[in-house]
Amino acid sequence: MTEQQTPRRARHLMDPNAPRRPAPATGMSLTQVQKWVMSVLAATTILHLSAGLAIAAIYADADRTDARIGLNVIAAAFGVIAVLVARGIHGARLLTPWLLLGLVPGIVGLWLTFR
Repeated sequence: MTEQQTPRRARHLMDPNAPRRPAPATGMSLTQVQKWVMSVLAATTILHLSAGLAIAAIYADADRTDARIGLNVIAAAFGVIAVLVARGIHGARLLTPWLLLGLVPGIVGLWLTFR
């Protein structure tokens, strides 16, 4: 007698009797992605405010040197706050040399204001 063999399934179809192992997860978790999105949104929003203050300093009256310097100092402070917020969302150490990057809007604003 001949045994009746079950028909072989095509490789692209799932076999419920022999499931394949799932592929290992290689991407970021949902929480990590949320942290990156939040930190980028917060930092860019605050940096836009900082850039706006630096631009306001450029268009301030030329005889108001105190206002021009003050707006650029505030722009630098908001740049540092943007770096602090981004690092804080990730739970990283806040006091770091990366804070110097936050001074860039104020320094560039001073240079553009008094050139």
